[in-house]
Amino acid sequence: MNEVSTKADVQAETARKNIDVDDLVASVDSGARDVPGTIGKFIAALAFVWSVFQLYIASGVPFWVTQTFGFNAVFNNSEARFVHLAFAMALATFAYPLFKSSPRHKIPVYDWVLAILAASSCLYLLVFKDDIASRAGLPTTGDLVFSTIGMITIALSVYRSLGLPMLIVAGVFVLYVFFGHASWLPNAIQWKGASFGKAMWHYWMQTEGVFGVALGVSATMIFLFVLFGALLEKAGAGNYFIKLAFALLGHLRGGPAKAAVVASAMSGLYSGSSIANTVTTGTFTIPLMKRTGFSPEKAGAVEVASSTNGQLTPPVMGAAAFLISEFTGISYTDIIRHALVPALISYIALVYIVHLEALKLGLKGLEKPPARVSAMQKMIGVLTGFIAMAVLGMLVYYVLGWVKVAFPDMTLWMAIALFLAGYLLLAGYAARHPDLEMDDPDAPLLVLPRPGEVAVTGLYFLLPIVILLWCILIERLSPALSAFWATCAMITIVLTQHTVKNLFRGVGDVAGALRQGVRDFVDGMIAGARNMIPIGVATGVAGIIIGTVSLTGAHQVIGEFIELLSGGSLMLMLFLVAIMSLILGMGLPTTANYIVVSSLMAPVIVTVGAQSGLVVPLIAVHMFVFYFGILADDTPPVGLAAFAAAAISGGDPIKTGLQGFAYDIRTALLPFLFIFNTELLLIDVTIWKAIFVFCVGVIAMMLFAAATQGYFFARSRIWESVALVLVAFTLFRPGFWLDMVQPPYDHRPGSEVVQLAADQPVGQPLRMIVSGPDFDRPDEMSQITVMADLEAEGDGVTRLGQAGLPVVEEADRTVLEEPFAGTPFFTTFQMFDFYADEPVVIETVELEAERIPKEVFYIPALLLLGFVIVMQRRRQTQPAF
Repeated sequence: MNEVSTKADVQAETARKNIDVDDLVASVDSGARDVPGTIGKFIAALAFVWSVFQLYIASGVPFWVTQTFGFNAVFNNSEARFVHLAFAMALATFAYPLFKSSPRHKIPVYDWVLAILAASSCLYLLVFKDDIASRAGLPTTGDLVFSTIGMITIALSVYRSLGLPMLIVAGVFVLYVFFGHASWLPNAIQWKGASFGKAMWHYWMQTEGVFGVALGVSATMIFLFVLFGALLEKAGAGNYFIKLAFALLGHLRGGPAKAAVVASAMSGLYSGSSIANTVTTGTFTIPLMKRTGFSPEKAGAVEVASSTNGQLTPPVMGAAAFLISEFTGISYTDIIRHALVPALISYIALVYIVHLEALKLGLKGLEKPPARVSAMQKMIGVLTGFIAMAVLGMLVYYVLGWVKVAFPDMTLWMAIALFLAGYLLLAGYAARHPDLEMDDPDAPLLVLPRPGEVAVTGLYFLLPIVILLWCILIERLSPALSAFWATCAMITIVLTQHTVKNLFRGVGDVAGALRQGVRDFVDGMIAGARNMIPIGVATGVAGIIIGTVSLTGAHQVIGEFIELLSGGSLMLMLFLVAIMSLILGMGLPTTANYIVVSSLMAPVIVTVGAQSGLVVPLIAVHMFVFYFGILADDTPPVGLAAFAAAAISGGDPIKTGLQGFAYDIRTALLPFLFIFNTELLLIDVTIWKAIFVFCVGVIAMMLFAAATQGYFFARSRIWESVALVLVAFTLFRPGFWLDMVQPPYDHRPGSEVVQLAADQPVGQPLRMIVSGPDFDRPDEMSQITVMADLEAEGDGVTRLGQAGLPVVEEADRTVLEEPFAGTPFFTTFQMFDFYADEPVVIETVELEAERIPKEVFYIPALLLLGFVIVMQRRRQTQPAF
């Protein structure tokens, strides 16, 4: 009797936790309101129509309709933004209750009113677009009324779907626009202020504010990738990746935790939410981790750390990769390349951290099917999850690239035929095996499935990913069009997979299988739209922040504030930016997170860093703030992913977040490293150099993980941990020690810059220090370091001018004239007063010095590592792997 009641209590507790988790994920990702009946069907239909609209504008159908029927059915970029935000705000009003006390199962009258007003404020811009364009900044009363309604309703939508943090941040910027001239503000941050009409026009009636670049990226690219991920999840890919990860890694020490890391990495390929990733994989992995010996907090922390890192994993990167591309002007394919190595290094190190935790706890793996497996096969098994996507990418690039060369005139219909042939082949192969079932996470897992038997059941899920990579890497299509074709492939699979497998199996219920496919398709379309609600609203309100920055120059104020606090220290400046990125990122979804931190913090690194002699590629700067913004997902007190994991594990959410952040210290280290060592981002490296950088980076990060965990071959003494950190730092940045031995640059006087520019090889930038009177402090001199790209041949003055640096040679100096608007350095030199008595001059030219290879310092580092290994092997009590 007691046993029965105990089981019942456990089941009730499990049900309660699952409800809590579902509520948390819904309240953050898709809306906590669940309305039954006709109204619920109306909301679902509205979400479905939104997904259809996004597929429509991404396809060629509008152009075909226009040509065939003679009326304009094409939505330009601005018009698409208006409709996109109208859907997002209306659905936010329906899906998210306004107050905690608001009803969860019906729509109050005031929400119907707010939804109509929100949609009307956006559609007003669509209906009267020609009249608004002709007014050129002179708003009418109607413009001001609808702008005001729009600003109020988007604020309410943000409060519903994102909570107070984002609303407070945006509110502070709006107040700064209106009250930035107030006398009670410090002089350093005052500006002239703006009238109500000017502000409303800037924010709502043009594409400088709410309907700016961020919302445009959301409407044209992010939605399609989120929809792709939702369809992939509804098709069963999430369960497939979890089962595959367990089959590959479950037998190792701490196997469930390692499987959690790999499954989260796979989910991160298409997921746009660390919280959804945590729950999707954590519902299964966290209970298994607990059963193998992990504490509730550590089990939750492993899932949080791995799910958070999923937002850093290309190609989607939490849907922020497209924003990074838009804001930096770097192509999407290059963004993927730059982000790949840090993401792989971080995940491999997390697997190793889990392994060290298992060693410390003396854990064993789960039982696997009988087989003779060598140590080498075990190691291959550990790395399989990570190298799979790399192999897939190589296959796409080389094998499919060969197809492109062999069939240069291949049409769309031939490509579709190849996809269908591959799909039928893989689906037929999968039909020979039973479908994967959703397991009960609390049921005992006695014997692991065989990896091969699991893998064959879902290989066709990889086809849409192959199509995505083919379109991006081979056909060089835009990310939006690539995502469209990948989504079309995914829709085909969702609709037909059950029917096709039934036909191959000879099962008669074809109609039932087809109905199941249609249900999965409809559910996926609705889920994709609901998942986009907070992202669509977030990119809209983030436009308010971007608009404020463009209107007031707020980033310069923040830069001066950070510069003041750092006192000229480069590392302190980066540390302060990291802390502020963590604070600004708390409680925000990935896309809004990146928009906020990049708008405010990225210019600080560029400007203040250049004044301190640090010239960093723009992608490194944006990746720096992006990484720290994402880490806010597991940082107490707001770390929502930690709360989701704790709800599953039954652990303390604050302790879970702290432990997760402790695991993520290795991720927090990476941004500081690639700021100073851009090779980690694969900038200006060959393929062989890239492989070398990856291998060295993996070793260094694993050593750093061992140091932070206090365990290597045995429990580490303090000096051994310090030595491991020193070795890891040297492997990551050997140039630090080389700079102490040999200066990196030969300094030449600025008067020689014209001759040096003439002699500089094409494509090799010239590094210069520019100094001149400060615009804000005329009695003081400022300086900044710049890199000029000298592309064409010619004399020095011409080449410098083409690079955006108009110069005039004088007797003993080279004077820099004010660059023209639109040239590369126009905004860079706004700190200088070009019309003061003292001219702005090129002070120094820094040429790269001839030095010994920096890799020489690997030798003493490896010797020190060998000494630590010898000392630890004497105390080793169990195998290290």
